[in-house]
Amino acid sequence: MGTNVVVGGSHGIGRLLAERAAGRGETVVITSRDKGRAQGVAAEIGGATTGIALDLAAPTTIEAALAEVGEVDHLVITAIEQTQQTIAAFDIADAINSATIKLVGYAETVRVLHGRFGPDASVVLFGGLAKERPYPGSTMVTTINAGVAGLMRTLVRELAPVRVNALHSGVVGDSPKWIAQKDTHPAVARTPVGRLVTMAEVADATEFLLRNGGMNAHELNVDGGWLIS
Repeated sequence: MGTNVVVGGSHGIGRLLAERAAGRGETVVITSRDKGRAQGVAAEIGGATTGIALDLAAPTTIEAALAEVGEVDHLVITAIEQTQQTIAAFDIADAINSATIKLVGYAETVRVLHGRFGPDASVVLFGGLAKERPYPGSTMVTTINAGVAGLMRTLVRELAPVRVNALHSGVVGDSPKWIAQKDTHPAVARTPVGRLVTMAEVADATEFLLRNGGMNAHELNVDGGWLIS
C-alpha cells in the first residue's frame, strides 16, 4: 500500500485529512517546518502516521527532506503563507517568501515525489478564492493563488496520467484562524448558505478530488456560494 503525503498536515484542514486517512488504516506522512511538531502531531494521530520537517520556503532542502518517503498514492499540499501586501506598501522580502512557498515550494515538492507516484496517484493543491475576489492587502495572495491554478494545469500535462486538481476554499469558519469570527465574519452575510464553510466540508471536497478518477485539471471552489454574491 502506498502513502498519503499531507504537506502542512500538522494543523487545520491538513491535520483533519491526515486523521481521516489514518482512521481508514492508511499510511500517512505529515509535514511541518518544525520536526518536533510534525512528530508530535503524528504520534497524536496514531496508526501508520509519521512526521517529517519540510520547509517550502527553502525549496533546495525539499529533496533531502522527502528522501525517506516511498511510493505515494495521494499528495495534498495545504501549506499557505498569509501576507498583507499592497503596491503602495510593498515588502519585497515578504513577497518573495510568499511566492517561494506556494509556487516554487509546491512545484519542487511535486517534482521530487513524481517518480514515486503509484499507478492511480493523485495530487491536490490548495489555492484560495482571493484569486477571484481580491481584497485590500491581497496583492500577493491573489497573485499566488492564481499561480496555483496555472501550476495545476501544467502539472496535468506533464504528469499524465497522474491526476492533479486544485481546491479553493472560502473563509473556513471552524478553522483555527477564523473560529473566533465563525458567526460574525462579514462573509457570513454574503454567503448564500448563510454560514461559513467548515473544515469537514473542505476535507470532503479534497477527498473527492483525490479519489474520483474522473476529476482532473479542475478547480473546485468550496465557498457556500460566496463567489456569486
